[in-house]
Amino acid sequence: MEQKKNPLALLPLVVFLALFLGVGIYYSLIDSEIEMAFYELPAPIAALVGIIVAFLIGKGKLDDKMETFIKGVGDRDIITMCMIYLLAGGFSSVAKAMGAVDSTVNFGLSIIPASLILPGIFVIAAFIATAMGTSVGTIAAVAPIAVDIAAKTELPIAIAVAAVVGGAMFGDNLSMISDTTIAATRTQGVEMKDKFIMNFKIALPAAIISIVIMFFSGTSGVVPAGLEYDLIKIMPYLSVLILALLGLNVFIVLLLGTFLAGIIGLFGDAFTKLEFAQKIYEGFGSMQEIFILSLLIGGLAALISKQGGINYLLSLVNKLIKGKKGAEVGIGALVSLADVCTANNTVAIVITGPMAKDIAEKHNIDPRRSASILDIFSCVWQGIIPYGAQLLIAGSIAGISPVRIIPSLYYPFILGIITLISIGADFPRNKF
Repeated sequence: MEQKKNPLALLPLVVFLALFLGVGIYYSLIDSEIEMAFYELPAPIAALVGIIVAFLIGKGKLDDKMETFIKGVGDRDIITMCMIYLLAGGFSSVAKAMGAVDSTVNFGLSIIPASLILPGIFVIAAFIATAMGTSVGTIAAVAPIAVDIAAKTELPIAIAVAAVVGGAMFGDNLSMISDTTIAATRTQGVEMKDKFIMNFKIALPAAIISIVIMFFSGTSGVVPAGLEYDLIKIMPYLSVLILALLGLNVFIVLLLGTFLAGIIGLFGDAFTKLEFAQKIYEGFGSMQEIFILSLLIGGLAALISKQGGINYLLSLVNKLIKGKKGAEVGIGALVSLADVCTANNTVAIVITGPMAKDIAEKHNIDPRRSASILDIFSCVWQGIIPYGAQLLIAGSIAGISPVRIIPSLYYPFILGIITLISIGADFPRNKF
């Protein structure tokens, strides 16, 4: 029996993307003082409009459409993804509150020679982002330090901040608790550890090449003196990274990490027991938008799929795809387009993940590979679009236009090139 194909069923998705992108463009043109124009309209509201359109154009009884929507919202992978979001937010909030970020940054700076300050900033940002699971949070924490270093030396400010952004995107792409990793692995049905290994083999060469370029760029800086740090405060980050790589269940990993950070914070008088609980809840709150959006996108995708929209889009994409390598490029193109439209790499993965999984299954692509491609291409574009949160925040902290940072963003561009080469060379092999 031929699967239902209906191009009109894609209208709700088009409305969602057009509304989100359109509002961003509108505000960026009419008011130059709005720095985060593409984030003025909350993504869940744009998704809600798309859902209303899906209900209006969908055939069948209202109760049937509502049942389809609820099933999509309550999908096992969607719920699992949302729970991981909450735990990851709680861990990051507690770890930051007890001083883990400051200690990690100061420790890294204290052991970096002046001649390696630029590569050092990249590595510090990479570790922080890997540990925290957020590129935006990393840039907000490390960029002011990079700006201060640049101000005290001849190090160009755009290059210093670009090193922070590059390292942040590297870490965010690989982090076990990053919302992009969570979305990519859950939509493809793979373990985070397996996706990490596949991803690492592509991202590491890009990072090494970027570091080499920074080293031979001839720039050096002055490392701040008298930096205070406490190695014990870095332990929660290390424990989460190690336990996740050992394959321990991600829920257990995040709970143990939060508990360890809490104990260190309590004994260090960083917060009281009640404040510890409040910090966890603050972390939950920081994940509110992506939590709600994931639920709504799950329901919207179910409605679109029920009406034949997903099948139509997949048939269209498959006509353009030639072979396995073409399918991998197609997955990368889908998530890239979504990221350019939404300026949010996690949203891009949530939207395109189910389609990527269908393409991967049809063309016999290892799901670990498709998860890696989704995460990589979304991070590549998120790291270079001047209206994305990462460059907007970096530019704001540095007091320069985000466009000035782009020429010095070695890592995202190199990562994109190496990923395309890896697809052409069929590297890394699926078995590891």
